[in-house]
Amino acid sequence: MNLRQLKYFLSVVDTGNMTRAAEHLNVAQTALGMQIKQLEESLGVTLLVRHSRGVEPTKAGSLLRERALEILKLVEQTRNDVAGGTSGNTETIRLGITPALMLIVGTEIVLTARERLPQVSLSLVEAMSHVLAETLTRGEADFILCYDVPDLPQFSRIPILQDDLVLVTLPQGPMRRPISFSEVLNHKLAMPEEGDTVRTAVAKAARDMKRELSIAYEVRSISAMKNLVSRGAAASVLPYFSVIDEVRDGKLDARQIVEPSIRRTLYLTTSQQRGPFRNTEGLISAIRSSLSIVTDALGPLAHPV
Repeated sequence: MNLRQLKYFLSVVDTGNMTRAAEHLNVAQTALGMQIKQLEESLGVTLLVRHSRGVEPTKAGSLLRERALEILKLVEQTRNDVAGGTSGNTETIRLGITPALMLIVGTEIVLTARERLPQVSLSLVEAMSHVLAETLTRGEADFILCYDVPDLPQFSRIPILQDDLVLVTLPQGPMRRPISFSEVLNHKLAMPEEGDTVRTAVAKAARDMKRELSIAYEVRSISAMKNLVSRGAAASVLPYFSVIDEVRDGKLDARQIVEPSIRRTLYLTTSQQRGPFRNTEGLISAIRSSLSIVTDALGPLAHPV
């Protein structure tokens, strides 16, 4: 039994599916299956039950999951302690953050962390929310600050903020009244790819109303979406803080969506397979303090948790 096998086993149990676990781990499914088989042979017990929907742990497998989490946490803590003892007690933390948040608050988080946590070396990783969840699973980030992270057994989520999305269009005149979601659906939209949290939230609201989205352009970049709107090619549903500058300069218009509001939750998330980190509480405090910029800018669109 080795640490790699334990990590692989945890991923299989937490995803409940060998194919998804192999994708998250970025390994071939056959190689993953061999590692699980070797682990079962070394322990002399069956750890997983295969069925049509995937896999689930046996009684022995559930016990191993608990112990594996403890073992991997202890190993990570030992690594952090030993590395800290030989490098001026510096702790490196990789924080994943969305492009929109990076634009408005990324620098503030770095500066606040540097001021409050001089013993922490903070590295930012930028990606869309749904990509960051996979990044965390693969161990390429230690924490992620992003929206609507799935509630998975391997994740530990701390809700930070909720905010309402807005419809972004060309300027419509001085009165920017709220717009009903049914009216939003009458627009041709520039939207992110499937899996993105904004796209998911809007699509769910449309399904609840038994309506269809009219997606004219599917793009990953927020800048590209804003450019399409500014050229009159489409409207878009976006977080307000991603268009604050354009709205202030009169280049774009942002209208609150109502009936219903389209609301997302921002989480600071870490993996239970890593850590604990010595400076977790300090990092949480620094992020909450930095996000006051966002809540001030959002005004009534923000709902602190």
